[in-house]
Amino acid sequence: MNQAKRYEIFRRLREDNPTPTTELNFSSPFELLVAVTLSAQATDVGVNKATAKLFPVANTPEAIYALGVEGLSEYIKTIGLFNSKARNVIAACKMLIELHNSQVPDNREALEALPGVGRKTANVVLNTAFGHPAMAVDTHIFRVSNRTGIAPGKNVLEVEKKLMRFVPKEFLVDAHHWLILHGRYVCKARTPQCGSCRIEDLCDYKQKTGD
Repeated sequence: MNQAKRYEIFRRLREDNPTPTTELNFSSPFELLVAVTLSAQATDVGVNKATAKLFPVANTPEAIYALGVEGLSEYIKTIGLFNSKARNVIAACKMLIELHNSQVPDNREALEALPGVGRKTANVVLNTAFGHPAMAVDTHIFRVSNRTGIAPGKNVLEVEKKLMRFVPKEFLVDAHHWLILHGRYVCKARTPQCGSCRIEDLCDYKQKTGD
């Protein structure tokens, strides 16, 4: 893998999907923060079903905080780990109200200080809500980065740092979304669909499949 190949990989991904975004439904930075917090060990589809009921009723820190842990749990009980997630979201709402004038901060330190918000969640919010070049390395990005050779690493932080270094600058803001979508729908964990992959000829994966 070299920079010329990396450039061509992202050029093709951009050509196929010029304006990629998350598959989580949201209409504000706060809604995105809540949705991403709920999405840990859950599917975007499952989160969207829950937030479709929650957000019309409560979509501000004050409104969700007013629900309390039990009230919020009723809306998100179809999502795994909903009790601990409800506690974290309520605690995060309290901090947003008291420390940030009910606004989601656009810096990593303040985001990661919120309950339930780790590095990956902070990266999603920084990238998707505020347009910062950030890589939220999930299982899909970790797999695609290693399998293709774009940014191999032994852990998510290593992959994140390599992506930030190796992805050509003009693609940095959207690269996170392209890699997730590629991993979710093409470069799947058990059965990568190499035969219909737009970047198969540029990929370092040795055990390519017919489809």
